[in-house]
Amino acid sequence: MKYIGAHVSASGGVELAPVHANEIGANAFALFTKNQRQWVSKPLPAESIKRFKENCEKYELLPQYILPHDSYLINLGHPEAEGLAKSRLAFLDEMQRCEQLGLKLLNFHPGSHLNKIPLEICLERIAESINMVLQRTSGVTAVIENTAGQGSNVGNEFWHLKYIIDHVNDKSRVGVCLDTCHTYTAGYDLVNNYDKVLEEFGASVGFGYLRAIHLNDSKKALATRVDRHDSIGKGLIDLSFFQRFMKDERFNDMPIILETPDETLWAEEIKLLRSFE
Repeated sequence: MKYIGAHVSASGGVELAPVHANEIGANAFALFTKNQRQWVSKPLPAESIKRFKENCEKYELLPQYILPHDSYLINLGHPEAEGLAKSRLAFLDEMQRCEQLGLKLLNFHPGSHLNKIPLEICLERIAESINMVLQRTSGVTAVIENTAGQGSNVGNEFWHLKYIIDHVNDKSRVGVCLDTCHTYTAGYDLVNNYDKVLEEFGASVGFGYLRAIHLNDSKKALATRVDRHDSIGKGLIDLSFFQRFMKDERFNDMPIILETPDETLWAEEIKLLRSFE
């Protein structure tokens, strides 16, 4: 079974996110548990935590299909000590918020070397950051999102993801989120080489580590390494990919999240995707 939703707003309190997910006909969703553009936010109020859990139960939205996303400011592979320490502290706070909300996953962009340290050193720092935070939390899996490779961002090649995982001590609490737009613009041709790309992912990373999907079309062409999402069927990833994806049982039983730019289309996009099952 496919669990599909979108990255919905938590403005006004995290407890409203499951309400918004229900409004678009979702059985999965993503959210920010704090302001994604601030380093420090106030703790989650006890009442918000309580109402979040109540609303999830009310709308039958299970924790394993909820995919919180961490702050865009965090860089777990930061080349400088101050930035790295700040990022690790913020990531710990994000994981602890997930613990408080009873969630099982935390999605994050791996990081960037900022052209100041070698790629492998950056990847090792990301793994070290994950290790440090996993030691201080429980029950939440760190889910590494692949990137388009824009600028000095790492995580655009499958081997980067595996390299990080190989250096994580508790492999039961690390996984991967594949973003279809990022995968395509990183140079993996999901349209014309669907089987080959997924075979490469399976051989390099392993489907056993796949925990979630960001299902997005792309405004930018194959291998441009530019991260610009588009609505399903309106971008450069052919609709045939989404039809094939929805029939692929390897993507069952995990959160499939739309991060498409026009939120007024989310309900329509979910219905379209379900028509392909």
